[in-house]
Amino acid sequence: MPTAVGLSSRRAARADSHIMDDLIDADLAALGAEAATLLARRGETVSVAEGSCGGLISATLLGVPGASAYYRGGAVIYTLAAMRAMLEGAVEVPPGLRGATEEFALHLARSATVRLDSTWAVGEGGAAGPTGNRYGDPAGHAWVAVAGPIELTSHVLTGSDDRTANMVAFAAAALRLLVEGLGSTPALPVEA
Repeated sequence: MPTAVGLSSRRAARADSHIMDDLIDADLAALGAEAATLLARRGETVSVAEGSCGGLISATLLGVPGASAYYRGGAVIYTLAAMRAMLEGAVEVPPGLRGATEEFALHLARSATVRLDSTWAVGEGGAAGPTGNRYGDPAGHAWVAVAGPIELTSHVLTGSDDRTANMVAFAAAALRLLVEGLGSTPALPVEA
């Protein structure tokens, strides 16, 4: 007969297997799984430097079993202090760089590839809401970027001030861009 500890452990394991289902939107999880499959198949890695997504891009990629094979690391770059502490010096900062721009998202992605020695990186910066940012960008505005063998960017404008929905929309746009990049370039040769 199972002990109380054994029953308790099995219940906890069953509950843990559904935690990601409760935390991550199903469409977002599917994008993360698609990116993970492509990265693993190609033997390539990814890192993330995200701002207004607050870690959601990383959480989605890490929610896929086997993430240690492709996920190098990530940082939430929500402030200038965080960018300085985690990414400063990785690559040259473009003159006049400001947050929530195409250049900023690319800078984050480029810096993450260098700092974490990954094949690919995702960068994201925006204004999730419910108000706009200090630069005058409205809620629901973000730029996402992918750096690696190719560079891609995308501007997201949701027209919504729903913070959580915007965070999901920004993360989905970033993961779609990563999948696009993975699908449009040949895999890098594996070093012997």
